[in-house]
Amino acid sequence: MKIITTKSELQAAVQACKKEGKKIGLVPTMGALHAGHASLVKRAVRENDICVVSVFVNPTQFNNKEDLAKYPRNIERDAELLSSIGAHFVFAPTPEEMYSAEEMNTTFEFDFAGLDKVMEGKMRPGHFNGVVQVVSRLFYLVQPDKAYFGEKDFQQLAIIHHMVERSSMAGTFGNLQIIDCPIVREESGLALSSRNERLSAEEKQTAVEISKILFESVNWAGDKGATVPSVQKRVINAINAVPGLEVEYYEIVDRTTLLPTDTFKHAIGCVTVYCGPVRLIDNIMYA
Repeated sequence: MKIITTKSELQAAVQACKKEGKKIGLVPTMGALHAGHASLVKRAVRENDICVVSVFVNPTQFNNKEDLAKYPRNIERDAELLSSIGAHFVFAPTPEEMYSAEEMNTTFEFDFAGLDKVMEGKMRPGHFNGVVQVVSRLFYLVQPDKAYFGEKDFQQLAIIHHMVERSSMAGTFGNLQIIDCPIVREESGLALSSRNERLSAEEKQTAVEISKILFESVNWAGDKGATVPSVQKRVINAINAVPGLEVEYYEIVDRTTLLPTDTFKHAIGCVTVYCGPVRLIDNIMYA
């Protein structure tokens, strides 16, 4: 496995592989890797000749500088894990290598077709501009055949699909295929997240209640007379009743449009919860 820190070296490496007819899989990450990331990488290794993993804490998608500063970083541990599961290249640039000073300080403009106006977009203005900025840059540099993303960040995944569909007519990223990968959970049900590293042992135990309540809400949705608003309210009340947890939002939306829905068919419930000072996200699929 080779660690690459510059865009030019990355492009040279992937072009050499492409000339040999090799298929390339890309797994974009912000590091602090866990078993969820590992599952994406293992799948990319299995389905492609070459697996490229980016490890880059992208400053342009953080609207909270304190959150950016606290985001866990451990490139040595990440590299050790990636080497052990078969990744071929790790791209770990600095922000200065990734962006010019102007790009770093200018909001990346993109037509999200309204996907950025709800849930995370509403709570974190500009967040998805930064996401699209870095992901599109990675797609341009690597020109992968497949790119792998986890469903835990469901709104992000929907936006990336939209970005690729919009650019497909122009052939910007070739015939890129986005691969949706299921949420990986601890045995307790807690969704794996790099932010879990910031939880104390007690907070981690408390956070398990989030997934428990989401799983139970599927049963609530099947109750006679259950409506989307009634289940939504019940989930919020149940999570807020747990000492140490506070819901920022819980929305039940259509899985394609991310707009509010009045039916559980093709719906997903997306939640953001503060466990102490740590902001956690999770989701649950309905019928």
